[in-house]
Amino acid sequence: MSTHTIQPAASDVAREINRAIVLNLIRTRQPISRADLARASGLQRSTISLIVEQLVAEHWVLEGPTARLPRGRRPTHLRLNEDRVIIGVDIRPGQISVALADVNGEFIHQSAFPTPRDPQAAIAGILSIIQPMIQSCSGKKIEGIGISLPGRFNAGRLVFAPNLKWPDVDLRTPIAEATGLEVAFENAANACCLAAAWFGGAGQERNVVVITVSEGIGAGVMVNGQLARGLGNMAGEFGHVPIDPNGPLCSCGSRGCWEVFASNRAALRYYRESGKAPDNLTFHNLLELADGGDCRAAAALESMARQLGHGMRIIVAGLAPERIIVIGDLTRAWHRFGPIIEAELQSQVLSGGSAPALVPADEDGTARLRGTVALVLQKHFSR
Repeated sequence: MSTHTIQPAASDVAREINRAIVLNLIRTRQPISRADLARASGLQRSTISLIVEQLVAEHWVLEGPTARLPRGRRPTHLRLNEDRVIIGVDIRPGQISVALADVNGEFIHQSAFPTPRDPQAAIAGILSIIQPMIQSCSGKKIEGIGISLPGRFNAGRLVFAPNLKWPDVDLRTPIAEATGLEVAFENAANACCLAAAWFGGAGQERNVVVITVSEGIGAGVMVNGQLARGLGNMAGEFGHVPIDPNGPLCSCGSRGCWEVFASNRAALRYYRESGKAPDNLTFHNLLELADGGDCRAAAALESMARQLGHGMRIIVAGLAPERIIVIGDLTRAWHRFGPIIEAELQSQVLSGGSAPALVPADEDGTARLRGTVALVLQKHFSR
């Protein structure tokens, strides 16, 4: 590399990096003292004091009660200001959830309504919840709106969401104009990946794949601590990788995609193919039937588990993640799914390698919403 192309980091860049380090340490270790911040960051105490004073002046950080020590000066603890809030929206094929959360990912309010077939009706429904929410936030600073989508987006437009069955639609403009707030979008699986990284689940690993299993299958991929987005934000669509080109038709238009064999809908299809089944049978019903001793239901879930493990072998071979986190209703019956998937992953391990940790996440349906909180906040906490 020519030395003429090398540019040293400007002092303001170094200040921003140090600010992000301190802000993240406060977020992850709160309440924490200035002295502990200096020890954890390696920065000089004078630098810590300047950054903390700035964060307090900007209302990002609050000074809390003093700690009791055997001797010497009592340190003042620092914590994030919970009056900075975020609005999160989780759009799913069956339901749209809207929540107000603080900077720690704690929910203050949640509402939900059935997902309309018309995207314009959906936008109107979202705004009917958000606008009163904004009015209730007197004295609070709303950082923005994060939206989780079961598909892919480009410049605020939904461009690929086969399970949602909406056309290409601009979601950002009407919501931003109606609220005056910045609107950020993320794929549902990526949102879950962000939630795991920010609020627990990812551990210390920097190479993690989050698999969401519901009507379809999504994958959020974190490589070296960063989300892999790819061309057109389309990275991670493992659910639409063909497993069998002669298999059933997928909602994306292709045949034999991974999700037609391993999603909740696939398990329901296996059950119906084995005999009579109620028209309104749900995946939750299927879990209950299996627990009640229904052999057909147990066999359908076993087939789904094998196909999940089969598809994850592709992820292990191609990405070699340290951890795979599985999110979805299937985690309630992990005693059925876990051993089968583990066996598939172990069979994929190459000589000298090891299988990734397989972790079920019983996240009570809030991982995507927590991911939208991280989505909005990350611009302040990372550099």
